[in-house]
Amino acid sequence: MNKRSAARWDLVIVVLATTVTAILSTRLNLSEALVRWTRPHENLQLDELPGILLVLAACLVWFALRRYLEARREIVARRQVEASLVAALSENRRVARQYTQMQESERRALARDLHDELGQYLNAVKLDVVSLRERLASVDPDAARQAAEAIGNIDHIQSVVIALIRQLRPVGLDELGLSAAVEHCVDEWRRRLPQVSIGLRVSEGIDDGLDEMRRLAIYRLVQEALTNVARHSKATHVEVGIAREHGESPARLVVCVADDGIGEDPGRPGSGLGLIGMRERMEAVGGSLVVNKAANAGFTLRGQVPFGVVP
Repeated sequence: MNKRSAARWDLVIVVLATTVTAILSTRLNLSEALVRWTRPHENLQLDELPGILLVLAACLVWFALRRYLEARREIVARRQVEASLVAALSENRRVARQYTQMQESERRALARDLHDELGQYLNAVKLDVVSLRERLASVDPDAARQAAEAIGNIDHIQSVVIALIRQLRPVGLDELGLSAAVEHCVDEWRRRLPQVSIGLRVSEGIDDGLDEMRRLAIYRLVQEALTNVARHSKATHVEVGIAREHGESPARLVVCVADDGIGEDPGRPGSGLGLIGMRERMEAVGGSLVVNKAANAGFTLRGQVPFGVVP
């Protein structure tokens, strides 16, 4: 029962009680009976009780009216504050979303520059060094060996640049969708962490109804969670799951990353900053993030975002 219904029932009770009292007073002549009862005790001035009770009732009505008006003003003020908080929260999400868009735009531009500029120059340098090694092979074997070592260093730099590009801009996210991008991300971490078993479960059709910002938020959540596993958790098994959840309206996409590592480590410098960033990214697109952590009990991240376009 809500407050409005409760107030209506209270009003009905007051009206019924007043009506019943009026009928009984009329039928039983309670006023005359009261005079007869109080006449033997005139010294106690009991016959003055009706006037005193009338003043008391009037004062109680005035007191209740004052409290009602004050409560009404407080409710109006609270609603104004709530409206201001909602507007501030909406503005904060809009600013966070713009910041995320700018960050992703800068990452996209940096990845493009690394690929187009640095990547091409590294290829050109490698071709020159390969040509130099072939020329020196029969003339100066030591110089040819140094050239071969330089080629190995260039290959290492190229692999680092490619890894940076993939971190800055998810491979296949725009062309192939979220499912393929997450699978590629997990495959990369399987290669980097051969001692960790990483399972992946992705439902079909998770890209339907997701805009770019939400796809990026889900991808970055998985990416950051696996990064934390590599850096801090000391886990041997990680389970990544992405699925639709139809229990609520609108439908939501849920991503869960759970590991069997050491769990929470409050003494670790910077502990919690990555989680704050992930939570802000999810909230910026209308989603949420829940973290379950405890010492020696693993770590679980559960994020969810609604389907549709970011408002």
